[in-house]
Amino acid sequence: MKVKCVLCDKIETIDDESLKAKQLRNRPIHTYMCNTCYNRITEKTNKRLSTGKFRLYRERKKNELF
Repeated sequence: MKVKCVLCDKIETIDDESLKAKQLRNRPIHTYMCNTCYNRITEKTNKRLSTGKFRLYRERKKNELF
């Protein structure tokens, strides 16, 4: 399956039977990022997190009382 990176427009080929290919076929909301772009974003996000000024808003878990 040919896929195109959303950020750098690099065209790559992935295995048709892979999990990523299945996700891209069945759910159009999923987009493909090549490994270089994914690693670059991860690295920059970790740098921002280490400064203390960047907050990553994640869903809070509900505390259940038993």
